[in-house]
Amino acid sequence: MQQRKGLTRRQFFKGSLGAAAVFSVVPRHVLGGEGNTPPSDTFGGALIGSGGRGPGTFADLKGHHNLDVELLARCDVRFADRADNKTIYTDYRLVLERKDIDIVAIGTHPGWHALISIAAMEAGKDVVCEKPMTRFIAEGRAVAEAEKRYGRIFQIGTYGRYGANRRTHKLMASGLLKKCPAVVMRRGDVKVAEWSGKVQYEVKPVPRWLDWDMYCGPAPLRPYQDHRFGGTHRGYWDYEGGGLADMSQHHLDGFNYEYAKDYTSPVEVEAYAPPAHPEACSMWGWVELQYADGLTLVIDSGEWGEPYNRKKEGGVSDDDLSPQDREKLRQMPDPEPLLGFGEAVKTRKQSGGHAEAAHRTATLFHLANIAIRTGRKLKYDPVKEVIIGDEEANRLIYQPMRAPWRL
Repeated sequence: MQQRKGLTRRQFFKGSLGAAAVFSVVPRHVLGGEGNTPPSDTFGGALIGSGGRGPGTFADLKGHHNLDVELLARCDVRFADRADNKTIYTDYRLVLERKDIDIVAIGTHPGWHALISIAAMEAGKDVVCEKPMTRFIAEGRAVAEAEKRYGRIFQIGTYGRYGANRRTHKLMASGLLKKCPAVVMRRGDVKVAEWSGKVQYEVKPVPRWLDWDMYCGPAPLRPYQDHRFGGTHRGYWDYEGGGLADMSQHHLDGFNYEYAKDYTSPVEVEAYAPPAHPEACSMWGWVELQYADGLTLVIDSGEWGEPYNRKKEGGVSDDDLSPQDREKLRQMPDPEPLLGFGEAVKTRKQSGGHAEAAHRTATLFHLANIAIRTGRKLKYDPVKEVIIGDEEANRLIYQPMRAPWRL
């Protein structure tokens, strides 16, 4: 069957009864099949969370990801006084009902990241989500399962892994290094003081342009105060996890790939910090995370207390292998380059920053924050994704959500 002259590809598909049945199930760009030219070179896009980093996240689709994406809908809780539910929305669920939306960029506060990502993939959309990926560990597992279940492309909005050392990755992924002596230090640039919350604040009227209930979403519905809104939301456990959560997806994404930890997590976590506030993120000194193979990751804030001095920093090399194993490593193929989101969307192959990898990176700073909040050393099961023998700490892995929201 040939396309009639004068019709666009989109008109053709909408006009064909058989194709329309397929079109209602999957987005346009899937119909081209792996390795083939999609039916349309232009993708319909939506931005959910239009403040702060959101516009930049969407702009990256055209720039960094080299996709021809048309912005068809913007959704933000700040649009309460001007939403027309045609191009401007306050409720993301109405955006996801649209069949002309193929790709969703998410720039809300992290308390919404998991629920919107899952709903978007269930609706047949591909997703770019700003960092940090989630607010707590169980959300990340749910997003990773949704990516597999619905066959969508997911990419976290940080790209440090693309420049990571592939030689180290090859060594660590080879299985030849049975014990890893490396101690990796990450010092500073975690904005601890900058993204600390207020423990006392003035309650203010909700602005007429703001849907505060929708902003809080699955978090508790607190009285409105402007420090909980905008960039300073990072200082409250309800929405994020301080500077540690804000910055660490950037800093640790490359580490996770370089040391081949995209499918596992540390087994022991210990923090050096003063007692934590139940609502407001606050100061801490350092966190030590150790894997089953001995690899140690240290995050040292440099903003409180004494600096970390337990272990000396050091990496790994093939010198740690026997001559026979070095030869085996040499004969192994080099790792394939990681696909960017744009390439993944076009080829329908997994992106380099896929949900499982992003979840395992997020688990690092979530575990660190749990150790800071509980004030004790934790033992973690990276397969079951639970803290061993500590029910209080486990309640921070799967946190309750305010009705009607749930994973």
